[in-house]
Amino acid sequence: MTKRPLTRYPNVIEVVVPGITLAGNPLDDPTERRVTVYLPPSYDEKKRFPVIYLLAGFASKGQSFLNYSFGRQSVPEMAESLIADGKMQESIIVMPDCMTRYGGSQYVDSAATGNYETYLVDEVVSCIDRTLCTLAERQHRAIAGKSSGGFGALRLAMKHPDLFAAVACHSGDMGFELCYKPNFPAAARILEQYQGSILDFLTSYEQALKKPQKEFALLDLIAMAAAYSPVKVKCSPDNINLPFNPYTCEPVDEVWQEWLTFDPVEMIDKQKYSDALRSLDFLFLDCGTLDEYNLQFGHRIFSAKATRLGIVHHYEEFMDSHSNTSYRYGVSLPMLSGVIAD
Repeated sequence: MTKRPLTRYPNVIEVVVPGITLAGNPLDDPTERRVTVYLPPSYDEKKRFPVIYLLAGFASKGQSFLNYSFGRQSVPEMAESLIADGKMQESIIVMPDCMTRYGGSQYVDSAATGNYETYLVDEVVSCIDRTLCTLAERQHRAIAGKSSGGFGALRLAMKHPDLFAAVACHSGDMGFELCYKPNFPAAARILEQYQGSILDFLTSYEQALKKPQKEFALLDLIAMAAAYSPVKVKCSPDNINLPFNPYTCEPVDEVWQEWLTFDPVEMIDKQKYSDALRSLDFLFLDCGTLDEYNLQFGHRIFSAKATRLGIVHHYEEFMDSHSNTSYRYGVSLPMLSGVIAD
């Protein structure tokens, strides 16, 4: 593993993780990954710091948190301002790369894409703790993200309560009946143009110099199917299990039930996951009231279930849609850092 500074952001470095866990992945995606890391202002080797793992949304990776947008701070710039204003405790922010050919891994282990959950919780966390001056205990470690990243953060906290003490889920995928099923018809129409061949669609999509936005719905569902319902053998793009019949658009119940095992709204009903959530020092969720994927309804269901189960959490809604809501990290980062600070 190596680390190097990024000149535009003096407090941001890249830690190169070998990706041993990803070796031989079915899509032949890169194994060695550059993990973007923000270091707080007083970082040096004489002091140790808590760590926040920040997971990118679908079709993005850790480097996307550095993106400049007119009138809007990047995540490192936001953290610098919050710390300077005394609103956030100094923390390391780790922004992993879990990208796949399909646009994302959902941070799960899958026979169709690779073992990205294991890669993140075993390899990335241990690499960061070996390489940087971290407080390498659960109580000093948080995980957060938005959209697919929010889903990943919440699910990983539910599955690995020994690793993370605090979690923030911004507009995370949940309530699959409401957020995924409405896209089945659009995806089926696109796939029909390629005679039902996922491989032909992917080849065309990847070769396009300008990615056709109208075809994104199919790419998204292919990625979700690869995460939630892969064929349990070494896969090619045409042997993932779609949750609907491409011709009639009828749901395939057996496959859909596989998807639901990943839905946080369903997971919370299992005692091992509700116990994991109760063990957290802090649980934060939020969602826009105008979310195009109906995620506000899934979040309301999850929050109501959490309340009934005695799971202490903080839930907020804000007047906005799903996109361009990175400003919400300005709400969660101070909270997370305060909980995991030494």
